[in-house]
Amino acid sequence: AGGPRPTLFAIPGNHDWYDGLTAFLRLFVRSRDDNLGGWRTGQSRSYFATELPADWWFFGLDNQSGSYIDDPQLTYFEEVARRLGPESRVILAVPEPSWVKTVDHPSAYDSIDYFVRTIVAPSGAQVRLLLSGDLHHYARYANPDRQLVTCGGGGAYLYPTHKLPPRIEVPPRDTLVRRSSPTETYELAGRFPDAARSRRYAWGVFRRLPLRNPGFSALLGTLHTLLMLAMAGVAANDNGTAEQRLFSVPLVAMLGVTLLAAAFFAKPPGASGKRHSRHWILGVAHGLAHVALAAAGTWAWLHLPFYHWPWALPAAAAAVVYGPVIGLLATQLAAAYLLVAGFFGVNLNELFAGQGIEDGKAFLRLRIDPDGTLTVYPVAVDRVCRRWRINPDTAPDASWLLPDQPLPVRLAEPPFTVP
Repeated sequence: AGGPRPTLFAIPGNHDWYDGLTAFLRLFVRSRDDNLGGWRTGQSRSYFATELPADWWFFGLDNQSGSYIDDPQLTYFEEVARRLGPESRVILAVPEPSWVKTVDHPSAYDSIDYFVRTIVAPSGAQVRLLLSGDLHHYARYANPDRQLVTCGGGGAYLYPTHKLPPRIEVPPRDTLVRRSSPTETYELAGRFPDAARSRRYAWGVFRRLPLRNPGFSALLGTLHTLLMLAMAGVAANDNGTAEQRLFSVPLVAMLGVTLLAAAFFAKPPGASGKRHSRHWILGVAHGLAHVALAAAGTWAWLHLPFYHWPWALPAAAAAVVYGPVIGLLATQLAAAYLLVAGFFGVNLNELFAGQGIEDGKAFLRLRIDPDGTLTVYPVAVDRVCRRWRINPDTAPDASWLLPDQPLPVRLAEPPFTVP
């Protein structure tokens, strides 16, 4: 209890900026109470710089959800950079792996490149390792001079790795910045989970999507029930009472909503992503598939006795009988769309977010040897704990809870060194 406490540093990500850093500052930027879960907080801003052994430095950058780096932050790091020299090496932690996101957003890496080019490079120091989270997996891109590592394995759900580009250029050649660092090529050197396992997870969408998202199935069931009633009202417009015909939602409006919703659902990653032809083609095809499913459901419904019952029994029967069945079928259709779209790099986030896969966690351990060599250990947990038990150990530094079964821990890939 009275021993030394480790120091905790953090940088905000996109979720931290949703409330303007209110929660982040309350937790990590503490001046009166610098204690957080047995750790000591040591920063007074949303960014930090700390000196490590053997002339290594750790910089934590806050690029404010992809925007320009603000002047106070640049001034802070300019002062720190005065202490750097040609032998200094820098580990740079950033909120998101913009080096990968340049594939869809050529300007994503601009702020990091500006920081490295104008703050670090003039001192003669080198940024040897870039670290990030945001994407919920482990991936490493490497060239002889620098390692680019994404390790967001603590995220709420697993993110795929099988669609990662095998090679990236950083900064991208088509950046709009007039001044940029020379473009360098990086090869995909490691990832967790591996591509084969990531593909298997993708195919699990048919099972996990309805189980993890019953509300989504209920929503699709409701929309398809309304669409069926509209189609049935048109197909049998000479039958039924005036109240039954008035209850039917105008078919044109329902078809328009279905097609537009499916088309806009096929969006590129990020709010600023540019839509390509594949987004529109896949989106419209998804919408047409739901219209076809609704037409088939309408045909089946009209061949059942429910539609010809006295009003309002058909509406009640549709809600109780038709809605749950068509909701499950529509969910499977949406799962098939997500799987197919994922092959083209569309809606990859939704493909895995909808499954809510909790397994596949990862984190990093870094060690600096006396000779200055940095070794990175990517630690992986294939399956997380589902059941916990109370820890009988009452020591002040003991965990309150323990996993019911031991957690197998392994390396996601062999340790790699950064000289």
